[in-house]
Amino acid sequence: MDGDEKGFEKAKIKSLNEETLFIVSQTFKALADSTRIKILYLLSQKECSVNEIAEELGLHQSTASHQLSFLKNLRLVKFKREGNTVYYSHDDQHILDLLQQAIDHACHN
Repeated sequence: MDGDEKGFEKAKIKSLNEETLFIVSQTFKALADSTRIKILYLLSQKECSVNEIAEELGLHQSTASHQLSFLKNLRLVKFKREGNTVYYSHDDQHILDLLQQAIDHACHN
């Protein structure tokens, strides 16, 4: 990276506003929890109800619901209601790409 590129990167970082910085830090906070990573990874493969998520990941239903609420508030997952059942799916391909990059990095020798 030459001097001009480094200056450009610094200029981009300086232009980040507080709201953007907060959202980015909350996104990384979400990805810093192994249970939330498992949920996002599962939802990258299929849509699931809370009960399905809890069962597949060996969680209490209340734990799955709590983590889904956290992810939903960050717009990392979305839901739809069918009768009494709520189905969750991923809400942002960027997050799945970021998660896949992190998994690839962890598996890289």
